[in-house]
Amino acid sequence: MTLSKNAIRIPMIGMMLLFFVSSAYAQTKQLKRPKSKVNISSVDNFVAQSFDLYDKVYKYDGYAAAGTPLDDDDIDVLEDALDDLSGLSDSAPDILGDIDGASVLKQAKATLQINKAKKALKYSIKTSKELLLGQRERDKKENDSDDDTSTSDEASNSSSESSNENDGSQEDNSNISDDLEIISKFDFVPGDKLLFFDDFSQDFMGDLPSKWNTNGSGAIVKLNKVEGNWFELKAGYRLYVIPDINELPQDYSIEFDLLTSGLTNQTSSGARLHIVLSDNNVFHHGKRHYAMASLPLGQYGAFNINAYNYFDGGSGMINSALTADIRDEVKNQPHIAISVTKKRYRLWVNEVKYIDIPRFIEKLDVLNYLKFHVYGLKDGEERVFIKNLKVAEGGVDLRRELLSKGKVSTNGILFDSGSAKIKPQSYGIIKQISQVLMQDESIKLNIIGHTDSDGSDEANLKLSKNRANAVKEALIKVYKISGNRLQTDGKGETQPVDDNSTAKGKAQNRRVEFVKI
Repeated sequence: MTLSKNAIRIPMIGMMLLFFVSSAYAQTKQLKRPKSKVNISSVDNFVAQSFDLYDKVYKYDGYAAAGTPLDDDDIDVLEDALDDLSGLSDSAPDILGDIDGASVLKQAKATLQINKAKKALKYSIKTSKELLLGQRERDKKENDSDDDTSTSDEASNSSSESSNENDGSQEDNSNISDDLEIISKFDFVPGDKLLFFDDFSQDFMGDLPSKWNTNGSGAIVKLNKVEGNWFELKAGYRLYVIPDINELPQDYSIEFDLLTSGLTNQTSSGARLHIVLSDNNVFHHGKRHYAMASLPLGQYGAFNINAYNYFDGGSGMINSALTADIRDEVKNQPHIAISVTKKRYRLWVNEVKYIDIPRFIEKLDVLNYLKFHVYGLKDGEERVFIKNLKVAEGGVDLRRELLSKGKVSTNGILFDSGSAKIKPQSYGIIKQISQVLMQDESIKLNIIGHTDSDGSDEANLKLSKNRANAVKEALIKVYKISGNRLQTDGKGETQPVDDNSTAKGKAQNRRVEFVKI
Protein backbone atom coordinates (compact mmCIF):
# COMPACT_ATOMS: atom_id res chain seq x y z
CA MET A 1 0.00 0.00 0.00
CA THR A 2 1.34 3.43 -0.91
CA LEU A 3 0.91 6.20 1.64
CA SER A 4 0.30 9.77 0.61
CA LYS A 5 2.83 12.46 1.52
CA ASN A 6 0.42 13.97 4.03
CA ALA A 7 -0.20 10.58 5.66
CA ILE A 8 3.53 10.23 6.24
CA ARG A 9 4.04 13.83 7.24
CA ILE A 10 1.35 14.07 9.94
CA PRO A 11 2.50 11.20 12.20
CA MET A 12 6.14 12.24 11.80
CA ILE A 13 5.38 15.81 12.81
CA GLY A 14 3.20 14.53 15.67
CA MET A 15 6.02 12.35 16.99
CA MET A 16 8.44 15.28 16.77
CA LEU A 17 6.07 17.61 18.57
CA LEU A 18 5.53 14.98 21.27
CA PHE A 19 9.30 14.74 21.70
CA PHE A 20 9.56 18.52 21.92
CA VAL A 21 6.82 18.86 24.55
CA SER A 22 8.13 16.04 26.72
CA SER A 23 11.67 17.37 26.79
CA ALA A 24 11.07 21.12 26.91
CA TYR A 25 11.05 21.18 30.69
CA ALA A 26 13.90 18.76 31.27
CA GLN A 27 16.89 20.62 29.94
CA THR A 28 19.97 19.71 31.96
CA LYS A 29 22.77 20.44 29.50
CA GLN A 30 23.51 22.73 26.59
CA LEU A 31 21.45 22.19 23.45
CA LYS A 32 23.47 21.28 20.37
CA ARG A 33 23.18 23.47 17.33
CA PRO A 34 22.13 21.51 14.18
CA LYS A 35 25.25 20.67 12.15
CA SER A 36 23.66 20.74 8.69
CA LYS A 37 21.29 23.09 6.91
CA VAL A 38 17.83 22.29 5.55
CA ASN A 39 18.45 24.48 2.47
CA ILE A 40 15.22 26.39 3.05
CA SER A 41 16.55 29.92 3.62
CA SER A 42 13.87 31.10 6.08
CA VAL A 43 14.26 27.92 8.18
CA ASP A 44 18.05 28.01 8.15
CA ASN A 45 18.06 31.70 9.14
CA PHE A 46 15.51 31.08 11.91
CA VAL A 47 17.54 28.20 13.36
CA ALA A 48 20.87 30.05 13.09
CA GLN A 49 19.56 33.22 14.74
CA SER A 50 17.82 31.25 17.48
CA PHE A 51 21.01 29.41 18.43
CA ASP A 52 23.16 32.53 18.19
CA LEU A 53 20.95 34.15 20.81
CA TYR A 54 20.73 30.91 22.80
CA ASP A 55 24.54 30.71 23.03
CA LYS A 56 24.67 34.24 24.47
CA VAL A 57 22.02 33.56 27.10
CA TYR A 58 23.51 30.18 27.99
CA LYS A 59 26.88 31.86 28.62
CA TYR A 60 25.38 34.40 31.03
CA ASP A 61 23.36 31.67 32.69
CA GLY A 62 26.67 29.95 33.35
CA TYR A 63 27.99 33.10 34.99
CA ALA A 64 24.98 33.14 37.32
CA ALA A 65 25.45 29.46 38.15
CA ALA A 66 29.06 30.19 39.12
CA GLY A 67 27.99 33.14 41.26
CA THR A 68 29.61 35.75 39.00
CA PRO A 69 27.57 38.99 38.90
CA LEU A 70 26.61 40.51 35.57
CA ASP A 71 28.07 43.91 34.82
CA ASP A 72 26.33 46.73 32.95
CA ASP A 73 27.58 45.58 29.54
CA ASP A 74 26.31 42.05 30.19
CA ILE A 75 22.89 43.38 31.12
CA ASP A 76 22.75 45.53 27.98
CA VAL A 77 23.54 42.47 25.84
CA LEU A 78 20.81 40.46 27.55
CA GLU A 79 18.25 43.23 27.08
CA ASP A 80 19.01 43.42 23.35
CA ALA A 81 18.92 39.63 23.10
CA LEU A 82 15.50 39.52 24.77
CA ASP A 83 14.08 41.93 22.19
CA ASP A 84 15.48 39.79 19.36
CA LEU A 85 14.22 36.59 21.00
CA SER A 86 10.68 37.91 21.24
CA GLY A 87 10.69 38.87 17.56
CA LEU A 88 12.04 35.46 16.50
CA SER A 89 9.52 33.63 18.62
CA ASP A 90 6.66 35.58 17.01
CA SER A 91 7.92 34.59 13.55
CA ALA A 92 7.96 30.83 14.25
CA PRO A 93 4.43 30.07 12.91
CA ASP A 94 5.27 31.73 9.59
CA ILE A 95 8.43 29.64 9.26
CA LEU A 96 6.42 26.41 9.50
CA GLY A 97 4.36 27.51 6.49
CA ASP A 98 7.54 27.85 4.40
CA ILE A 99 8.20 24.10 4.43
CA ASP A 100 5.06 23.27 2.45
CA GLY A 101 5.94 21.94 -0.97
CA ALA A 102 9.30 20.56 0.11
CA SER A 103 10.05 16.85 0.01
CA VAL A 104 8.86 14.66 2.86
CA LEU A 105 12.40 14.16 4.18
CA LYS A 106 13.20 17.86 3.96
CA GLN A 107 9.93 18.70 5.73
CA ALA A 108 10.80 16.23 8.50
CA LYS A 109 14.31 17.65 8.87
CA ALA A 110 12.98 21.22 8.85
CA THR A 111 10.34 20.44 11.47
CA LEU A 112 12.94 18.84 13.72
CA GLN A 113 15.26 21.82 13.50
CA ILE A 114 12.45 24.35 13.95
CA ASN A 115 11.30 22.55 17.10
CA LYS A 116 14.85 22.46 18.38
CA ALA A 117 15.20 26.17 17.71
CA LYS A 118 11.87 26.83 19.46
CA LYS A 119 13.13 24.91 22.46
CA ALA A 120 16.26 27.06 22.49
CA LEU A 121 14.09 30.19 22.20
CA LYS A 122 11.83 29.14 25.05
CA TYR A 123 14.81 28.53 27.32
CA SER A 124 16.47 31.79 26.22
CA ILE A 125 13.41 33.99 26.78
CA LYS A 126 12.66 32.52 30.20
CA THR A 127 16.29 32.58 31.33
CA SER A 128 17.13 36.08 30.08
CA LYS A 129 14.08 37.49 31.89
CA GLU A 130 15.08 35.72 35.12
CA LEU A 131 18.68 36.89 34.78
CA LEU A 132 17.62 40.50 34.21
CA LEU A 133 15.29 40.34 37.21
CA GLY A 134 17.88 38.50 39.29
CA GLN A 135 15.51 35.59 39.80
CA ARG A 136 17.25 32.80 37.89
CA GLU A 137 16.39 29.39 39.33
CA ARG A 138 17.50 25.89 38.43
CA ASP A 139 16.52 22.35 39.31
CA LYS A 140 18.20 21.49 42.59
CA LYS A 141 18.95 18.03 43.98
CA GLU A 142 19.54 18.86 47.62
CA ASN A 143 17.84 16.80 50.28
CA ASP A 144 17.86 19.70 52.70
CA SER A 145 14.83 20.31 54.86
CA ASP A 146 15.76 23.72 56.23
CA ASP A 147 13.54 25.36 58.76
CA ASP A 148 13.84 28.73 57.04
CA THR A 149 11.18 28.19 54.39
CA SER A 150 8.87 30.55 56.23
CA THR A 151 8.92 34.06 54.83
CA SER A 152 7.66 35.80 57.96
CA ASP A 153 9.97 38.21 59.78
CA GLU A 154 9.55 36.27 63.00
CA ALA A 155 10.57 32.94 61.50
CA SER A 156 13.53 34.30 59.62
CA ASN A 157 14.86 36.35 62.47
CA SER A 158 14.50 33.77 65.20
CA SER A 159 17.78 32.22 64.08
CA SER A 160 19.63 35.49 64.53
CA GLU A 161 18.54 36.42 68.03
CA SER A 162 20.78 33.93 69.77
CA SER A 163 23.95 35.21 68.13
CA ASN A 164 23.47 38.96 68.34
CA GLU A 165 20.90 40.26 70.78
CA ASN A 166 21.02 40.38 74.55
CA ASP A 167 17.97 38.36 75.61
CA GLY A 168 18.55 38.69 79.34
CA SER A 169 19.56 35.06 79.79
CA GLN A 170 23.29 35.83 80.12
CA GLU A 171 25.20 37.80 82.71
CA ASP A 172 26.96 40.99 81.63
CA ASN A 173 30.39 39.37 82.02
CA SER A 174 29.55 36.66 79.47
CA ASN A 175 31.51 38.34 76.73
CA ILE A 176 34.07 35.86 75.36
CA SER A 177 33.40 33.94 72.19
CA ASP A 178 33.58 30.16 72.32
CA ASP A 179 35.95 30.24 69.38
CA LEU A 180 38.88 32.06 70.95
CA GLU A 181 41.31 31.07 68.18
CA ILE A 182 39.36 32.96 65.50
CA ILE A 183 38.74 35.89 67.84
CA SER A 184 42.40 36.20 68.77
CA LYS A 185 43.48 36.32 65.11
CA PHE A 186 40.86 38.85 64.03
CA ASP A 187 42.81 41.89 62.80
CA PHE A 188 40.20 44.41 61.63
CA VAL A 189 40.70 47.82 63.25
CA PRO A 190 38.12 50.52 62.48
CA GLY A 191 39.03 54.09 61.70
CA ASP A 192 39.29 56.45 64.66
CA LYS A 193 37.57 59.55 63.24
CA LEU A 194 33.86 59.05 62.66
CA LEU A 195 32.71 60.35 59.26
CA PHE A 196 29.22 58.87 59.07
CA PHE A 197 27.03 56.84 61.41
CA ASP A 198 23.39 55.86 61.09
CA ASP A 199 21.46 53.44 63.26
CA PHE A 200 18.15 54.88 61.94
CA SER A 201 16.99 55.71 65.46
CA GLN A 202 16.09 59.24 64.34
CA ASP A 203 13.88 58.09 61.44
CA PHE A 204 10.19 57.21 61.26
CA MET A 205 8.84 53.78 60.39
CA GLY A 206 8.03 53.41 56.70
CA ASP A 207 10.17 56.36 55.61
CA LEU A 208 13.37 56.42 53.63
CA PRO A 209 16.12 57.39 56.12
CA SER A 210 16.81 61.11 56.09
CA LYS A 211 20.55 60.80 55.37
CA TRP A 212 20.17 58.55 52.32
CA ASN A 213 19.10 58.77 48.67
CA THR A 214 17.75 56.17 46.23
CA ASN A 215 16.35 55.79 42.73
CA GLY A 216 13.94 53.09 43.87
CA SER A 217 12.51 52.67 47.32
CA GLY A 218 13.34 51.51 50.80
CA ALA A 219 11.93 51.98 54.26
CA ILE A 220 12.74 51.88 57.95
CA VAL A 221 11.14 48.87 59.64
CA LYS A 222 11.01 47.16 63.02
CA LEU A 223 11.29 43.39 63.18
CA ASN A 224 10.37 40.73 65.70
CA LYS A 225 13.13 39.50 68.01
CA VAL A 226 15.80 41.89 66.79
CA GLU A 227 16.41 45.27 68.34
CA GLY A 228 16.10 48.71 66.85
CA ASN A 229 15.27 50.18 63.46
CA TRP A 230 16.46 48.52 60.25
CA PHE A 231 16.69 49.90 56.73
CA GLU A 232 15.20 47.52 54.16
CA LEU A 233 17.11 47.59 50.87
CA LYS A 234 14.78 46.89 47.96
CA ALA A 235 16.13 44.59 45.27
CA GLY A 236 15.89 45.45 41.61
CA TYR A 237 17.59 46.12 38.32
CA ARG A 238 19.97 49.08 38.71
CA LEU A 239 18.41 50.19 42.01
CA TYR A 240 20.82 51.83 44.45
CA VAL A 241 20.72 53.36 47.91
CA ILE A 242 23.40 55.94 48.70
CA PRO A 243 24.26 57.39 52.13
CA ASP A 244 25.16 61.07 52.35
CA ILE A 245 28.92 60.64 52.09
CA ASN A 246 30.72 62.74 49.50
CA GLU A 247 34.39 62.53 50.39
CA LEU A 248 36.17 59.37 51.42
CA PRO A 249 39.80 59.69 52.57
CA GLN A 250 42.63 57.37 51.50
CA ASP A 251 42.42 55.36 54.74
CA TYR A 252 39.04 54.46 56.19
CA SER A 253 36.76 51.66 57.36
CA ILE A 254 33.14 50.73 56.63
CA GLU A 255 31.03 48.60 58.97
CA PHE A 256 27.40 47.56 59.08
CA ASP A 257 25.13 44.81 60.38
CA LEU A 258 23.26 42.71 57.82
CA LEU A 259 19.94 40.95 58.33
CA THR A 260 18.05 38.74 55.86
CA SER A 261 14.59 37.26 55.77
CA GLY A 262 13.03 34.50 53.68
CA LEU A 263 16.19 33.06 52.12
CA THR A 264 15.71 29.37 51.26
CA ASN A 265 17.10 26.71 48.95
CA GLN A 266 14.96 28.32 46.25
CA THR A 267 16.77 31.67 46.48
CA SER A 268 18.39 32.52 43.16
CA SER A 269 22.11 31.99 42.65
CA GLY A 270 22.14 35.55 41.32
CA ALA A 271 20.86 37.01 44.60
CA ARG A 272 23.59 39.36 45.82
CA LEU A 273 24.41 42.42 47.86
CA HIS A 274 26.82 44.75 46.05
CA ILE A 275 28.89 47.22 48.10
CA VAL A 276 30.22 49.81 45.68
CA LEU A 277 32.86 52.51 46.07
CA SER A 278 32.20 55.00 43.28
CA ASP A 279 33.42 58.21 41.68
CA ASN A 280 29.93 59.76 41.69
CA ASN A 281 26.59 59.73 43.50
CA VAL A 282 24.57 58.79 40.40
CA PHE A 283 22.54 55.58 40.26
CA HIS A 284 25.02 53.26 38.57
CA HIS A 285 28.33 51.70 39.63
CA GLY A 286 30.41 54.67 38.51
CA LYS A 287 31.33 56.87 35.57
CA ARG A 288 35.06 56.20 35.10
CA HIS A 289 36.10 54.53 38.35
CA TYR A 290 34.56 52.13 40.84
CA ALA A 291 35.43 49.16 43.04
CA MET A 292 32.88 46.65 44.24
CA ALA A 293 32.51 43.67 46.54
CA SER A 294 29.58 41.32 45.91
CA LEU A 295 28.23 39.08 48.70
CA PRO A 296 26.16 36.03 47.68
CA LEU A 297 22.73 35.51 49.25
CA GLY A 298 21.81 32.26 47.46
CA GLN A 299 21.35 29.20 49.66
CA TYR A 300 21.33 26.07 47.50
CA GLY A 301 25.05 26.20 46.83
CA ALA A 302 28.25 27.78 48.10
CA PHE A 303 28.66 30.81 45.84
CA ASN A 304 31.78 32.94 45.67
CA ILE A 305 32.35 36.40 47.04
CA ASN A 306 33.26 38.55 44.07
CA ALA A 307 35.64 41.51 43.87
CA TYR A 308 35.46 43.77 40.85
CA ASN A 309 37.14 47.06 39.99
CA TYR A 310 37.11 49.44 37.04
CA PHE A 311 39.46 52.39 36.54
CA ASP A 312 40.08 54.55 33.46
CA GLY A 313 38.50 52.30 30.87
CA GLY A 314 39.14 49.00 32.59
CA SER A 315 42.90 48.70 32.17
CA GLY A 316 44.24 46.25 34.73
CA MET A 317 40.69 45.39 35.72
CA ILE A 318 40.20 42.90 38.57
CA ASN A 319 37.30 40.47 38.37
CA SER A 320 37.85 37.84 41.06
CA ALA A 321 35.68 35.05 42.42
CA LEU A 322 36.88 34.27 45.93
CA THR A 323 36.02 30.91 47.47
CA ALA A 324 33.51 31.33 50.27
CA ASP A 325 30.58 29.61 51.89
CA ILE A 326 28.71 32.24 53.88
CA ARG A 327 25.24 30.73 53.59
CA ASP A 328 24.84 30.34 57.35
CA GLU A 329 26.37 33.73 58.06
CA VAL A 330 24.00 35.71 55.83
CA LYS A 331 21.02 34.17 57.63
CA ASN A 332 22.37 34.93 61.11
CA GLN A 333 22.83 38.70 61.21
CA PRO A 334 26.52 38.99 60.23
CA HIS A 335 28.71 42.03 60.75
CA ILE A 336 30.40 43.23 57.57
CA ALA A 337 33.67 45.13 57.91
CA ILE A 338 35.76 46.74 55.16
CA SER A 339 39.16 48.37 55.50
CA VAL A 340 40.64 50.59 52.79
CA THR A 341 44.29 51.59 53.30
CA LYS A 342 45.52 53.53 50.29
CA LYS A 343 45.24 50.91 47.51
CA ARG A 344 44.71 47.91 49.78
CA TYR A 345 41.17 46.60 50.23
CA ARG A 346 40.10 44.03 52.83
CA LEU A 347 36.68 42.63 53.70
CA TRP A 348 35.57 40.54 56.67
CA VAL A 349 32.30 38.68 57.28
CA ASN A 350 32.14 38.42 61.05
CA GLU A 351 35.70 37.50 62.07
CA VAL A 352 36.75 35.84 58.81
CA LYS A 353 38.70 37.84 56.22
CA TYR A 354 37.64 36.90 52.67
CA ILE A 355 39.17 39.68 50.57
CA ASP A 356 42.66 41.12 50.87
CA ILE A 357 43.82 42.71 47.60
CA PRO A 358 46.92 44.96 47.83
CA ARG A 359 46.19 47.13 44.75
CA PHE A 360 42.42 46.99 44.43
CA ILE A 361 42.01 50.79 44.59
CA GLU A 362 44.13 51.49 41.52
CA LYS A 363 43.68 55.27 41.59
CA LEU A 364 43.63 57.25 44.84
CA ASP A 365 41.30 60.14 45.72
CA VAL A 366 38.66 59.35 43.09
CA LEU A 367 36.28 56.98 44.94
CA ASN A 368 34.35 59.32 47.22
CA TYR A 369 30.91 57.70 47.39
CA LEU A 370 29.45 54.53 48.91
CA LYS A 371 26.52 52.70 47.29
CA PHE A 372 24.47 49.58 48.08
CA HIS A 373 22.75 47.53 45.40
CA VAL A 374 20.67 44.41 46.06
CA TYR A 375 19.80 42.14 43.18
CA GLY A 376 18.02 38.86 42.53
CA LEU A 377 15.50 38.60 45.37
CA LYS A 378 11.85 37.62 45.07
CA ASP A 379 9.78 40.69 45.85
CA GLY A 380 7.90 40.40 49.13
CA GLU A 381 9.42 37.03 50.01
CA GLU A 382 13.19 37.51 50.26
CA ARG A 383 14.38 40.63 52.06
CA VAL A 384 17.61 42.34 53.09
CA PHE A 385 18.12 44.90 55.86
CA ILE A 386 21.08 46.85 57.22
CA LYS A 387 21.76 48.72 60.44
CA ASN A 388 24.56 50.60 62.19
CA LEU A 389 26.39 51.84 59.11
CA LYS A 390 29.65 53.34 60.33
CA VAL A 391 32.29 55.00 58.15
CA ALA A 392 35.41 56.18 59.93
CA GLU A 393 38.69 57.67 58.81
CA GLY A 394 41.77 55.66 59.76
CA GLY A 395 45.38 56.67 60.09
CA VAL A 396 46.06 56.47 63.82
CA ASP A 397 47.90 53.40 65.09
CA LEU A 398 46.44 52.88 68.56
CA ARG A 399 49.59 51.09 69.68
CA ARG A 400 51.86 54.02 68.80
CA GLU A 401 49.47 56.56 70.32
CA LEU A 402 49.23 54.62 73.57
CA LEU A 403 53.01 54.32 73.80
CA SER A 404 53.73 57.94 72.85
CA LYS A 405 50.89 59.76 74.65
CA GLY A 406 50.18 57.34 77.46
CA LYS A 407 46.47 57.14 76.67
CA VAL A 408 44.13 56.31 73.82
CA SER A 409 40.36 56.53 73.35
CA THR A 410 38.34 54.46 70.89
CA ASN A 411 34.68 54.03 69.95
CA GLY A 412 35.56 50.93 67.96
CA ILE A 413 34.95 48.51 70.84
CA LEU A 414 31.26 47.72 70.47
CA PHE A 415 28.82 46.03 72.83
CA ASP A 416 25.33 44.63 72.55
CA SER A 417 22.77 47.31 73.36
CA GLY A 418 22.41 47.85 77.09
CA SER A 419 24.90 45.06 77.74
CA ALA A 420 28.59 44.48 78.49
CA LYS A 421 28.77 41.66 75.96
CA ILE A 422 31.55 42.58 73.51
CA LYS A 423 30.72 42.24 69.84
CA PRO A 424 33.23 39.94 68.07
CA GLN A 425 34.20 42.59 65.51
CA SER A 426 35.77 44.63 68.32
CA TYR A 427 38.62 42.25 69.00
CA GLY A 428 40.97 43.78 66.42
CA ILE A 429 41.33 46.82 68.68
CA ILE A 430 41.67 44.73 71.83
CA LYS A 431 44.38 42.75 70.04
CA GLN A 432 46.34 45.98 69.38
CA ILE A 433 46.16 46.89 73.07
CA SER A 434 47.38 43.41 73.99
CA GLN A 435 50.38 43.84 71.66
CA VAL A 436 51.45 46.95 73.57
CA LEU A 437 51.22 45.06 76.84
CA MET A 438 53.15 42.11 75.41
CA GLN A 439 55.88 44.37 74.03
CA ASP A 440 56.52 46.10 77.34
CA GLU A 441 55.68 44.01 80.39
CA SER A 442 56.19 46.98 82.70
CA ILE A 443 53.11 48.76 81.34
CA LYS A 444 49.94 48.76 83.42
CA LEU A 445 46.63 50.13 82.16
CA ASN A 446 43.47 51.65 83.55
CA ILE A 447 40.49 50.75 81.33
CA ILE A 448 37.67 53.33 81.51
CA GLY A 449 34.19 52.85 80.03
CA HIS A 450 31.87 55.63 78.80
CA THR A 451 28.25 55.52 77.62
CA ASP A 452 25.82 57.81 75.84
CA SER A 453 22.97 59.48 77.73
CA ASP A 454 20.23 56.93 76.99
CA GLY A 455 18.93 55.49 80.26
CA SER A 456 19.34 56.64 83.84
CA ASP A 457 22.55 58.03 85.29
CA GLU A 458 22.82 55.13 87.72
CA ALA A 459 22.28 52.47 85.05
CA ASN A 460 24.82 54.07 82.69
CA LEU A 461 27.46 54.31 85.43
CA LYS A 462 27.05 50.62 86.20
CA LEU A 463 27.05 49.72 82.51
CA SER A 464 30.25 51.67 81.83
CA LYS A 465 32.04 49.87 84.66
CA ASN A 466 30.80 46.48 83.47
CA ARG A 467 32.01 47.21 79.94
CA ALA A 468 35.46 48.21 81.16
CA ASN A 469 35.62 44.99 83.15
CA ALA A 470 34.53 43.00 80.09
CA VAL A 471 37.46 44.42 78.10
CA LYS A 472 39.80 43.51 80.97
CA GLU A 473 38.47 39.93 80.96
CA ALA A 474 38.97 39.71 77.19
CA LEU A 475 42.61 40.77 77.53
CA ILE A 476 43.10 38.13 80.21
CA LYS A 477 41.22 35.22 78.63
CA VAL A 478 41.91 35.75 74.93
CA TYR A 479 45.38 37.32 74.94
CA LYS A 480 46.72 35.93 78.25
CA ILE A 481 47.53 39.31 79.82
CA SER A 482 48.01 39.20 83.58
CA GLY A 483 45.08 40.68 85.47
CA ASN A 484 47.48 42.35 87.92
CA ARG A 485 48.41 44.79 85.15
CA LEU A 486 44.85 45.96 84.53
CA GLN A 487 42.49 48.23 86.45
CA THR A 488 38.98 49.30 85.45
CA ASP A 489 36.69 52.26 85.98
CA GLY A 490 33.50 53.68 84.47
CA LYS A 491 32.28 57.25 84.00
CA GLY A 492 28.81 56.56 82.62
CA GLU A 493 27.47 59.51 80.63
CA THR A 494 29.29 62.18 82.63
CA GLN A 495 32.09 62.96 80.15
CA PRO A 496 30.56 63.28 76.65
CA VAL A 497 32.76 64.28 73.73
CA ASP A 498 29.89 64.95 71.30
CA ASP A 499 26.19 65.81 71.14
CA ASN A 500 23.99 63.09 72.66
CA SER A 501 20.98 64.28 70.63
CA THR A 502 22.29 62.72 67.39
CA ALA A 503 23.06 59.12 66.44
CA LYS A 504 26.59 60.10 65.37
CA GLY A 505 27.20 61.96 68.65
CA LYS A 506 25.99 59.03 70.72
CA ALA A 507 28.30 56.71 68.80
CA GLN A 508 31.24 59.01 69.63
CA ASN A 509 30.33 59.04 73.30
CA ARG A 510 30.15 55.25 73.59
CA ARG A 511 33.87 54.66 73.97
CA VAL A 512 36.60 52.95 75.95
CA GLU A 513 39.77 54.68 77.16
CA PHE A 514 43.10 53.04 77.95
CA VAL A 515 45.39 55.06 80.24
CA LYS A 516 48.90 54.09 81.33
CA ILE A 517 49.23 53.94 85.09
